[in-house]
Amino acid sequence: MKIYVDNAATTKMSKTAIEAMLPYMAEEYGNPSSLHSVGQRANEALSDARERVARVLNCEPREITFTSGGSEADNQAILSAAWLGARKGKKHIVSTAFEHHAVLHTLNKLAKEGFEITLLDVHENGLVTAQQVREAIRPDTCLVTIMFANNEIGTIQPIAEIGAVCREKGVLFHTDAVQAAGHLHIDVKAQNIDMLSVSGHKFHGPKGVGLLYARKGIFLVNLIEGGAQERGKRAGTENIPAIMGMAAALEEAAANLDANQAKLVKLRDRLIAGLEKIPHSALNGDAVKRLPNNVSFCFEGIEGEAMLLLLDDKGVYASSGSACTSGSLDPSHVLLAIGRVHDVAHGSLRLSLSEETTEEEVDYIIKAVAEVVEYLRSISPLWGDLVKGKREFILK
Repeated sequence: MKIYVDNAATTKMSKTAIEAMLPYMAEEYGNPSSLHSVGQRANEALSDARERVARVLNCEPREITFTSGGSEADNQAILSAAWLGARKGKKHIVSTAFEHHAVLHTLNKLAKEGFEITLLDVHENGLVTAQQVREAIRPDTCLVTIMFANNEIGTIQPIAEIGAVCREKGVLFHTDAVQAAGHLHIDVKAQNIDMLSVSGHKFHGPKGVGLLYARKGIFLVNLIEGGAQERGKRAGTENIPAIMGMAAALEEAAANLDANQAKLVKLRDRLIAGLEKIPHSALNGDAVKRLPNNVSFCFEGIEGEAMLLLLDDKGVYASSGSACTSGSLDPSHVLLAIGRVHDVAHGSLRLSLSEETTEEEVDYIIKAVAEVVEYLRSISPLWGDLVKGKREFILK
């Protein structure tokens, strides 16, 4: 059995997305900036895609800027808010300790330029509160940036409440919605969101394309200089095939969102219940306020990388955390932020399901993980010390 459960890293492109892309790689290949009819047909497609994604997010088409993905969108949103704040003498930004590195590294860059960054502590359940945000905002705060749903442990933040606090305080609110888009209901107006980042390959669209929503009136700083594409805010010829694929995938995900959520929550909870039976294991993040397809566990006494390799041999393709930091030997900053100690954080496993996952596959995963954990513990000196009482168990 071959089971792909690393959908938080990337998803398989849907037939809908592929079919939406094909005409713009063959017949309708024009440059949307060209004035002739071939180019103008491409431009009409670009406008159509902008309108379609805007409808899903409940915003105006002109508030959408197409990007190369979520990281670029995060960078542009944060740097734009920082520039606007600096003009008014406001150089304080509020975020959390477990953001994606596209956010954290951008904040580190700004810290070197004189900005003060407040990273809110994340509770053990992987959640922050609107009250924490309220208490952190100061007269010189120019931005609050908090992810919609965490990419490793899947916890969903109270975005509407946080946005309401920011709106009340007159502070811009950005959310990295890369893991949320296509999986959760998003309404930028109802949820008081000023800026929002999306990446196409997280909901069965193509890689290398994303978008930034920025509320009307927010000035965006250019990351790429050149032509006048994207209303002068993102130079470079638009990737029409990828944009069309992303728009189609986002529409399809939105249309099937409720049904997919119901199916995935059932499978997710079945998987969690099965893995919880493994001794000295723990679910990472809140059991309920999490993405429908996310299961994140720590297993004491083993190394996550060894577990992934053995699971791969059994046909289960998973991850230990963010694909963006898979080459790092350090434990996940997300798991450390929720209070996992280094030894436990090293034994992490993230399983992210898809709409195609079946109950049979979930049961196979439970069996495979249990077998791998038992084997790795049997050859681990650390586990031997724990069993003999030379060291105390952390996960009871």
